[in-house]
Amino acid sequence: MFLAVTEVLSFKSVLQGAGVLQYPLGFCSIAMVFIVCERAYALRRAAIMPQDLVDAVVAGRPLVGGRHTVLARIVEFAELHKNDEDAVKAFARLEINRMERGVPYLDVIYAAAPLIGLTGTVTGLLQVFSHISPETGLPDPVAFTKGVALALSATVIGLSIAIPALVGSGYLQRKIENYAAQLDVLLERILQRTR
Repeated sequence: MFLAVTEVLSFKSVLQGAGVLQYPLGFCSIAMVFIVCERAYALRRAAIMPQDLVDAVVAGRPLVGGRHTVLARIVEFAELHKNDEDAVKAFARLEINRMERGVPYLDVIYAAAPLIGLTGTVTGLLQVFSHISPETGLPDPVAFTKGVALALSATVIGLSIAIPALVGSGYLQRKIENYAAQLDVLLERILQRTR
């Protein structure tokens, strides 16, 4: 029980150490979690290219199921524009672009969060050093140590947001690249069907 109370208090003091910058850091944290979760759900295989639809495209069989998937939209567009391969390829690129929606914001978050945290650290250190006694030229050791620790908490928060954003961005971008490569191969089969 005592350990849980101490952990809550220390977490609270870490947040207080970030000062007003805890709000943009909190926004970055919420945005990062939302984007990673939403994109991970949206980029599941069943929503992009279900296996039964891929098998039908490869085998040249009639397409059934998966009407609201990326691959189904490309096939439907290709059937409506049978004589315009460039339009079909452009539409496929647009679908890939739709898959990337939100992922570039993760790049902004993992670049900005540590900088916001560093700004909080610098402003916190300025406050700590401003409390040095003019008579002795020395700070109160306890207050000085506590102030430096609180000032560094903003950087810790920024880094704890940036690292998952970096990992999530890399994972999602790699997943999109894999889908794009698979769609390129399938696009050739789709274009052969509509010729």
